[in-house]
Amino acid sequence: MRSGCVATALFAAVVLMAAPAARAGEMLPPRTSVTTVDWEAAASAIPDRDGASTAEVFARLNARMARRFPDIAKSTVPVLLPVDPPAQDAKDTAAEITFGSFRPSDFFLPGPAGYHASFFLKEGSGLSIRYPRPIEIEMSGAAFIYDLDGPNIAQSDTTPKGFDDIPGLRRILREAHVRYAFERFGVPYVVSIQCFDGRVTPRRLSCRDADTIAAHFLKSLRVAGGTPGPSAKPPVLDLTRPQTVSQNFTYLPAGQLIANSGYKGNGGRADDHVYAQIRFPLARAPAFAKSQSFNPWGDCYKTGRVGRMDRKGAPYRCKRNDKPLVFDESAPENFSYPWRDNFCEARDTQVGQCPGGIGHQGQDIRPANCVLKNDRADRCEPYFHDVVAVRDGMILRNPRLYTVYETAFIVTNTETDNVRFRYMHMDPRHMDADNIVSGRRVRQGEVIGKVGNFYKHERGTSYHLHFDTQVFTRDGWVWVNPYMTLVAAYERLIGARGTEVAHDSVGQAVPPQVMPEQLIEQQASAKPKARGKSAHKPRSKRGKRGKRHR
Repeated sequence: MRSGCVATALFAAVVLMAAPAARAGEMLPPRTSVTTVDWEAAASAIPDRDGASTAEVFARLNARMARRFPDIAKSTVPVLLPVDPPAQDAKDTAAEITFGSFRPSDFFLPGPAGYHASFFLKEGSGLSIRYPRPIEIEMSGAAFIYDLDGPNIAQSDTTPKGFDDIPGLRRILREAHVRYAFERFGVPYVVSIQCFDGRVTPRRLSCRDADTIAAHFLKSLRVAGGTPGPSAKPPVLDLTRPQTVSQNFTYLPAGQLIANSGYKGNGGRADDHVYAQIRFPLARAPAFAKSQSFNPWGDCYKTGRVGRMDRKGAPYRCKRNDKPLVFDESAPENFSYPWRDNFCEARDTQVGQCPGGIGHQGQDIRPANCVLKNDRADRCEPYFHDVVAVRDGMILRNPRLYTVYETAFIVTNTETDNVRFRYMHMDPRHMDADNIVSGRRVRQGEVIGKVGNFYKHERGTSYHLHFDTQVFTRDGWVWVNPYMTLVAAYERLIGARGTEVAHDSVGQAVPPQVMPEQLIEQQASAKPKARGKSAHKPRSKRGKRGKRHR
């Protein structure tokens, strides 16, 4: 067996050496590794097997667990869940399924790429956790993983004590999550909890408390389902680009940020990989991938400004560079080609793939135009452009958690994708009214919301969609640069190939649009009614200038 693996590895190495090097700016498919599952070992871990074959014991287990986890049989890896021991009694198909200190959420997604699930810590669990809000624990097992270049900053990666029954267990502190990664039955599994590695506050779950929860969760894991079968390598993505060349669509190279707009002056991530063949997230073209912090009306994200932002059209600039800006969100530059990457732009968030390990986790996207309330207005009105699902998948969104309330994920699980896509700044009241919550399945191209400016409160940021991409690795979900994935999707949307350009220049600008009075009334009547006394009340009038930017 070992000699065969060595021969395969040598053959792969020869193929890689013989393959021509990719040209700069050329779209590349992602690199993946396939899991080889030891289904017999997994079946042996199920109590009271009574001599049943591997297929029989999993079929029996799936039939019982499907009452709580529909489609569990679709998982191509053994499903590990925190199931109490009585539920593992293969003789009693009517036994109640219980989960000890945890309760399942409505999010459970099995499929060709493995499975993803989430649980909440029950109140009264007996664990000494004082955090007052719901605590979600994510669990995944992968049929294939994405191979990425290592993070640009060292991550905390240690071997926790007290887990002798889980060989190779690693504790990883990365991107504001504590993760416990291990391999069992040949399958990579990751348990993940969002936490704050710093001074404990009532608004943030400490990573020390998250460790306590994760340890209890890990010790509760048991085989709960899955269907034995051979592993399959994901097919290579079709990166064929349109023959027709667009007369308008131009874009700058991946990783080329606005001068000095990166964290501590660092550049971006020059990543030309297309991680999934997606539908573009806005319903219609044109659309413009642009920074909303270092472009006109932007706040330079805590890096300082020169000039006063006190009236529409007032000139100013960021202290970091000499780029001239104006205090006008409808400025033509914001709605024009070429596109510019702003993954890794200056932010406070952790991103291992960014230089310095800190930066913007995704891409800002502006819709076709800016609708103004009147000709004196300096900012765009929200909710005039549809946002759509980029792939078939399942929504992961729990609005009452401590994460940003306007966040929604679409998680995919297919023969080609083990990816999740995050949308931000849509109004959470609209998403609640439209049932954009965990467990909801969506189809590619389905409208899931409208572009907004919500960040903790309405008008808390500029009018744009924040879109980012995470792929599943041995360390769990990792943010990757979505820029070239979006370029490829936009080309399919417009049916024409874009042109990569070396320099930034404003061209083909879409003019702003003043909103007629009747549209103002229609927009106001379309908003869901406030739920509770403060649901609709802005927290601060400082939202006019964008208190925070993402």
